[in-house]
Amino acid sequence: MDTIQIVLIATIVFLVVGIGMFLMMNAGSAKKQKDSIAIIRGRAGAEVKVQNEKDVSNKRRAEIAKKLKDNKEEENKDKKKLTMAVRLLQAGLKISPKQFYLFSILLGVLLVALAKIMHTSLLVMILFGIIGFLGLPRFVLRKLTQRRQKKFLSEFADALEAMIRLLKAGMPVSEAVSMISREFDGPVGEEMSIIYDKQKIGIPLHEAALEATRRMPITEMQMFATGLAIQAQTGSSLSEVLGNLAGVIRARFRLKRKILALSSEAIASASIIGALPPLVAFGLWCVNPGYIEVLFTTPTGKYMLFGAVCWMSIGVLVMKQMINFKI
Repeated sequence: MDTIQIVLIATIVFLVVGIGMFLMMNAGSAKKQKDSIAIIRGRAGAEVKVQNEKDVSNKRRAEIAKKLKDNKEEENKDKKKLTMAVRLLQAGLKISPKQFYLFSILLGVLLVALAKIMHTSLLVMILFGIIGFLGLPRFVLRKLTQRRQKKFLSEFADALEAMIRLLKAGMPVSEAVSMISREFDGPVGEEMSIIYDKQKIGIPLHEAALEATRRMPITEMQMFATGLAIQAQTGSSLSEVLGNLAGVIRARFRLKRKILALSSEAIASASIIGALPPLVAFGLWCVNPGYIEVLFTTPTGKYMLFGAVCWMSIGVLVMKQMINFKI
């Protein structure tokens, strides 16, 4: 074999070996590329799955927030057009608006007669009449409403936890509401009984609960109605929603008690400052009646007494607002 043949054979062998190595390298890189693509797709799929779960959770939270916002707007509208019949229902009174207005008129007449017996001026008699007809009855009605709402909240968390246990035991929602209405007394039992009765005549349960928010216009009742509405539309777990609501109610109670403990000193100071002038005036009248009678017998004294009462009332209201924390 001459030199040219040896060179040709070596060149052919080199080309064959090079082509084989190139093909093997391409196969390995293709496999690595496929593995990398599979890993990327797996990670992407996991990320997409996590993102989808987050989207579902965010969507559910957005729906709850939207419903609470709509309920808040409806509550603000209802407050503007709140009738006396609804106010009486919120206070738990079983009287009609006509009876309430009749009682207000009688109270106004009695206060005017009392002012007449005391030989007061015409302005004082008019003020007594306004207080008797418009002020005092509505003040009592508002206090009764607040007391009923407070009593409702004190038992509502226990009622929700009892309802959760009934739902986990397999009882339907309507029957759980009926059981709560029988087991609990007071405002909780009354409201649950009304909701169950309305559901029996064909009104959906969440609509009956939403209607109950007019008689019990508090945030916790609105959240309860919203949870029932979401469960009726999406079929979500009602026991979990009610459990979270019960936890929120108990957390709010703990926060209220903590705020009450922190503001007790300010409340005591405001009470002492507000009660001190009447007590001092009464003590002076007991010790030396002639010294303080000038405030009741002379025109200047009456004007000064009226101004002092007005300014003292304004100061008491300002102090009350300073220590009144809304949660």
